[in-house]
Amino acid sequence: MNFLSIFDVIGPNMIGPSSSHTAGAVSMALLARKMCPAPIEKVTFTLYGSFARTYRGHGTDRALLGGILGFTTDDPKIRDSFLLAEQAGLEYTFAVDEETVTDHPNTADMDILCEDGYRLSVRGVSVGGGKVKIVRINQIDVEFTGEYSTLIVRQTDKPGVVAHITQCLSHYDVNIAFMRMFREDKGATAYTVVESDETIPDRILEEIKRNPYVHELMLIQI
Repeated sequence: MNFLSIFDVIGPNMIGPSSSHTAGAVSMALLARKMCPAPIEKVTFTLYGSFARTYRGHGTDRALLGGILGFTTDDPKIRDSFLLAEQAGLEYTFAVDEETVTDHPNTADMDILCEDGYRLSVRGVSVGGGKVKIVRINQIDVEFTGEYSTLIVRQTDKPGVVAHITQCLSHYDVNIAFMRMFREDKGATAYTVVESDETIPDRILEEIKRNPYVHELMLIQI
């Protein structure tokens, strides 16, 4: 049984009106921004479910844009996200998909183009009380919350890769809270997601990269 604290009910410090539709939207977009290796040039948001139906009234559009700009849930600049995005030269588009049925009603896809040409597609869901999950990266289903320092490894699904990652974490005394591997098929592209309740040292990245089947690393610090 899952128990809710009073903080889960009230939600985080935030610019309202809704912890699910506003604060959660900020948080999922901020996580997507932290996954990008370069400044963001363009983003397309696709909204599903209740996000698609009520995003203007609840400020979900401003919140998503604010997260991509790097704002936290309590930043008053969220109210001016449209203007600040224009000033920053950030291109953005909102698309509404009321036909696709997703696993959660508060769902958004963020298709991102960075200034260096890097592309990233992230799906986030707002699960209530300002809490979120990232549930898809580049069309591969994953799951993490952003409540912990998170290391994301894109790799080829080959024997020994996960063991290599684990050895590197052990070498730097990283305490693993959760570790899961997600893949599209055997031997194909996979993501290993490691969550730790402490800061993950940046220097671990170079060691993990030494495995020839490791292709990309993303590090989100709490």
